[in-house]
Amino acid sequence: MNYKKIDGLIAAPFTPFDETGELNLDIIPAYYQLLKTNRVKGAFICGSTGEGVSLTFAEKVEVLKAWGTITKEDPDFTLIMFLGGTNIKECKELAKISEEVGADAISFTSPFYFKPADVVQLAKCCKEIAAVAPRTAFYYYHIPVLTGGNYSMYDLLQEIDGKIPTFSGIKYTHEDFMDFLSCMNYQNGKYNMLWGRDENMLSSLVLGCKGAVGSTYNYAAPLYHDLIQAYQQGDLDKANVLQQKSIDMIRLLGKYGGIATGKAYMKLVEMDCGEFRLPVSNMSSDSFEKFKQDVASLGFENFKSTLNVCV
Repeated sequence: MNYKKIDGLIAAPFTPFDETGELNLDIIPAYYQLLKTNRVKGAFICGSTGEGVSLTFAEKVEVLKAWGTITKEDPDFTLIMFLGGTNIKECKELAKISEEVGADAISFTSPFYFKPADVVQLAKCCKEIAAVAPRTAFYYYHIPVLTGGNYSMYDLLQEIDGKIPTFSGIKYTHEDFMDFLSCMNYQNGKYNMLWGRDENMLSSLVLGCKGAVGSTYNYAAPLYHDLIQAYQQGDLDKANVLQQKSIDMIRLLGKYGGIATGKAYMKLVEMDCGEFRLPVSNMSSDSFEKFKQDVASLGFENFKSTLNVCV
């Protein structure tokens, strides 16, 4: 079964919460418009950035339906639903609903409590989940820094090839470029490899990567469009400078506490997604003021996502 290959930037949206920590789905239409205006090609929802592991099953379905409703009439926008990676039965139920809603693809990551012993066991999980959504593209989500699933993705492709008709590719959030390139070249490029480390995008472009999924595309998509254009035009010096700008921006996430800093960036593009749920810590008001100063020093106004971009 052949599915369209995904290229361009795919954002990993933040799940918006209100001041009480409950879902705030009313802003998703505006969120969608922000992505579209900044030439983002799709959304990978309920993943790491989207706090999928902190959502109840019912909340995941609500988020899915909210995005599905707003994107279903847009054939140029790809909606990928992250199913999870611990409860296989729940993943299967969510896969069925994703297909009913009309998601373009579903994604699953390695179970991270009871871990598969090897890629053979991991492939069994993928096969069982993919089977319940036979008309929907299936992507494995490789993020060993969070799952502890340090499997070779080349070995996984060898194990699943020809056994899962909907298996379309891998969202690759790891720094093993040897493994990544081997996956890109597997069976003459049969599978869609989506790069997942925004701070290493330039290195992935050198290997021929065409599509990427990342959190910083929510609020700094113009920076990456310029980086890609510079690389394509052979201006490696400019591409280098832009990648360093991306790194400097991402370093502020670590400086101000981690993944929740992304929602602080969203406030600076006038898209308030609330705060992260426990156990993630959020920025204090004092820290937010210092954060804004650091962000301004990067020249963020010159490359941030905005609803005022002409496309």
